[in-house]
Amino acid sequence: MHANPCRGDAAVTDPFGSPGAKAPPKPYTDDGQRRIRSFVLRQGRFTEAQQRAFDAQWPRFGLDYSGSARDLDAAFGRKAPRILEIGFGNGEALRHSAAIDPDRDHIGIEVHAPGVGRLLNALAEDDAGNVRLYHHDAVEVLENEIADGSLDEVRIYFPDPWHKKRHNKRRLVNPGFAALLVRKLAADGRLHLATDWQDYAEQMWDVLDATTGLANRAGERGHVPRPHWRPQTHFETRGQRLGHGVWDLLYDRTGS
Repeated sequence: MHANPCRGDAAVTDPFGSPGAKAPPKPYTDDGQRRIRSFVLRQGRFTEAQQRAFDAQWPRFGLDYSGSARDLDAAFGRKAPRILEIGFGNGEALRHSAAIDPDRDHIGIEVHAPGVGRLLNALAEDDAGNVRLYHHDAVEVLENEIADGSLDEVRIYFPDPWHKKRHNKRRLVNPGFAALLVRKLAADGRLHLATDWQDYAEQMWDVLDATTGLANRAGERGHVPRPHWRPQTHFETRGQRLGHGVWDLLYDRTGS
């Protein structure tokens, strides 16, 4: 049984243990179809330090999912361009970006509690004022809490490839999700994805190159060198030593 980071007598615990969640994620879409999730909860070991991070730091850095439009200016205490990272893992890239880019606000979404706890501790250590976190399903956050046209950039680094063919339908990057991202990006916004699975890179190209409102900066089915704002992980370095590829895809939002 994993630790529950939920706090407060009135809070209702969602399947992710999100503090203060008011309702669990819907298992069905509005048209009655069963929602296919792009993740499973492999929580791993939730340490006492991570629990303390939720207890002490969530009120400062956390955004409780409410299912209604979020006033991000109020959440950050300022009006600034905003970057959203979906599935931040242990938070290494998000922490790095927030430190080198203090003029923009950073929003992170992650369903796995240990990674959220680790990042909460790191943000407290950095005294970061430009980061807020969701511990919830990214699709629901985007659909219900993020205003259309409000994001300067969306980043998705190494999403679960669901490499077995029968599981490909669970991949996060699909036509419906791509259209949702286009809605949330500002007119001059940017989408940055990275994967170390060539098959998934090819699916991303198939989906995103065909999505109205997105233009591949490297040309059709093109990728770019790792940008400076995405730090190279230890896992990535090890994989490259073994000859594994990594594909960074940059797309610009086009049109009005």
